[in-house]
Amino acid sequence: MFEPYWYGDEGIYQTLGLGIDNGRVLYKEIFDNKPPLLYLLYGFLNSDQFLLRLSSLIFGVFSVALFFKLCQKILKNTNVSYVSTFIFALIFGLPVVEGNIANAENFMLLFNILAGLLVFKTTEDGNSAKKTKLLFLAGIILSFSFLFKIVGVFDFAAFFLFLFFVNFSKKFKDIFNLKNVFNELKTLVPLITAFLLPIIFIALYFIFNDSFSYFLKAAFSNNIGYVGYGNKLIMPQGLLLLKLLILFMGLLYVFAKRKSLGKERVFIYIWFFFSLFNAFFSGRPYTHYVLVVVPSFCLILGLLMLKNKYLKLDFFIFAISAFFLLTQFSYYVKTVFYYQNFIQFVAGQKNVYDYQRFFDGNTPNDYEIAGYINNHLGKNDNLFIWGNNAQVYKLTNKLPPGRYTVAYHITNYEDGYKNTEDGLKKENPKFIIIMPNVSVYPFSLLGYSQKININGINIYEKFSK
Repeated sequence: MFEPYWYGDEGIYQTLGLGIDNGRVLYKEIFDNKPPLLYLLYGFLNSDQFLLRLSSLIFGVFSVALFFKLCQKILKNTNVSYVSTFIFALIFGLPVVEGNIANAENFMLLFNILAGLLVFKTTEDGNSAKKTKLLFLAGIILSFSFLFKIVGVFDFAAFFLFLFFVNFSKKFKDIFNLKNVFNELKTLVPLITAFLLPIIFIALYFIFNDSFSYFLKAAFSNNIGYVGYGNKLIMPQGLLLLKLLILFMGLLYVFAKRKSLGKERVFIYIWFFFSLFNAFFSGRPYTHYVLVVVPSFCLILGLLMLKNKYLKLDFFIFAISAFFLLTQFSYYVKTVFYYQNFIQFVAGQKNVYDYQRFFDGNTPNDYEIAGYINNHLGKNDNLFIWGNNAQVYKLTNKLPPGRYTVAYHITNYEDGYKNTEDGLKKENPKFIIIMPNVSVYPFSLLGYSQKININGINIYEKFSK
């Protein structure tokens, strides 16, 4: 909570929150590529990093409490539940998987765990009316997860299939009879309906604000290219197809063995398989992607602590997944030094510059830029940053002239250059900041002169009339 403004993704979210607070229409006038709830939360909290990290902490505390309830329900062993929950809290709370960052995944886990608890409860209660209510509530909660980040759909799919598997009382071959399938799906209508309702309401909001196409493209269709980039194997989505095949084979095994496995193990396996698929979905090694695996991973660990006939299978699944999770993702290796850095700073053994520099070498530069801009920029003046450090917009309480907050969005999206160029002509920002670690500045500097160079960062000021 006491970190400087340094994390690139948070900088984008902060700028979008600032844009929403200043009346910009999300996606149409200020852009990022996730569903809206994360940006609405940032806007609601005025993009204040302390409040956002505090919110993430509160979400985390409730996640831990609910995870313990889930462990008790599924593992049915108090001591094992305590150990599994402790491991979950430890992993989730440490910077090693970016548990300290206010990313979408940090908020999603609460919804996913709560929905999982409600879904599992429906298999224990014979009251039809109560089941319907629980399913409906679980669907709403999973929709909130999805509206933080679209990968929440995998948790919905996991719980949906869990219910289908445990409720399908006929033989394996009977699944090929569509009538049997439809009969089982009827019982899941409350879950499906509730999941769709918040999404429909959000879609209607953007339709009425004449920005539905921007919402659809930004939050959904743009992610197709994002996923395709990291999944090339022989053909554009070859690696993704391989992952889907592995997921399908795992689910097929669970379905075939569902009665002997028991509903508790079926729940854990299905959720874990989908969580792994979620983490590896985009084919990119970003640390926070691992967060979605942590709950089901800790449930697998719980199974390993119980004596059962499937111990070898549990260990095989754990070992294979742990190997790929450890080797295919990058992790925050400075976790011990992270706390040392804070203690030294509080104790007066480290100055502000070194404290900020610990997080990222460019962080002191961002604060120096912001300090200069804040001293020279009027209330009605604006600026433009050609770089990937959107957090400077938050530090100066200013917005970019166009939809896009960072250089890599401007260069990656079809309308990036045109939209930004039009924004520059319209807004005529007083300052243009050109960072050294990005491509050559592509727009005109006519009417600007270099005012100052801060550690290789060129700041241009508009000529006074």
